[in-house]
Amino acid sequence: MKITEHLANAKSTTISFEILPPLRGKGIQGIFNVLDPLMEFNPPFVDVTYHREEYIYKKRSGGYFEKVSTKKRPGTVSICAAIMNKYKVDAVPHLTCGGFTKSETEDALIDLNFLGVDNVLTIRGDAAKHESSFSAEDGGHEYAIDLLKQVKNMNEGIYLEEELENAVSTNFCTGVAGYPEKHFAAPNMQSDLKYLKQKVDAGADYIVTQMFFDNQKYFDFVKTCRDMDINVPIIPGLKPITKKSQVNILPSVFHVDLPNDLANEIDKCKDDTSTRQVGIEWLTQQSKELLDFGVPCLHYYIMWDAKTIKEVVSNII
Repeated sequence: MKITEHLANAKSTTISFEILPPLRGKGIQGIFNVLDPLMEFNPPFVDVTYHREEYIYKKRSGGYFEKVSTKKRPGTVSICAAIMNKYKVDAVPHLTCGGFTKSETEDALIDLNFLGVDNVLTIRGDAAKHESSFSAEDGGHEYAIDLLKQVKNMNEGIYLEEELENAVSTNFCTGVAGYPEKHFAAPNMQSDLKYLKQKVDAGADYIVTQMFFDNQKYFDFVKTCRDMDINVPIIPGLKPITKKSQVNILPSVFHVDLPNDLANEIDKCKDDTSTRQVGIEWLTQQSKELLDFGVPCLHYYIMWDAKTIKEVVSNII
């Protein structure tokens, strides 16, 4: 079922989760161990992120270095299939520009369509670790809107090979990312929202936001979107703080601000155990305020911490 159908049919705010694929060499049981205790909340869908191919340089005999490809977290498509098979919920794979050619994207979409996956989240993705800024693959997409358009073309039966006759149309519901505090690469908020509206006008069916810790920024973001006739569902993305080190790491990596009250409370904590409790209390209050606001869904970034997320969700239902 499409995400938009799940949201439209729900009698109240839904709960959904987002997971990381396991590191290379790890098994699917790790995913199940994370999701098993959360299934009691009846999530209609689970997102599965994609991590692009990376490279390392290995020194070879003769003194030269060889660029070697390494994929640290493979398996997004197969994990989606496993989740759908085991839990009978919809899985939403993330598709990125980074690491894919257009042909590889088409192949992935064909595989997903064969598996009965109805939804994809289209994002540009991050720069590779060896790059100072994002660069597309040769023959790939530079921007998320172009990736979105490729998905929408396939929904119309338009494939890269123009000579195909009677090509089967896909029927993907397509999400995009939104940034209540602005994408770090955008020069300003107005510019960022302009590009978001272009994606919605190009056919994006819903928006999932970057994590935020100040609900007012989400409320303002939604109002501005509605004023710009961006009228698709806007799902808030949420994450708990569980370690003192995250006070510095999260703003640096994800380009988000921490409210003074939250930062001050964590500063008082002596260890990660007390920090985790502050994070749970903060996210619980965030979630309750968002429920009162009438959000269509609370989307939790789990990482590998099902215990914390379960405690938060148990506090609000």
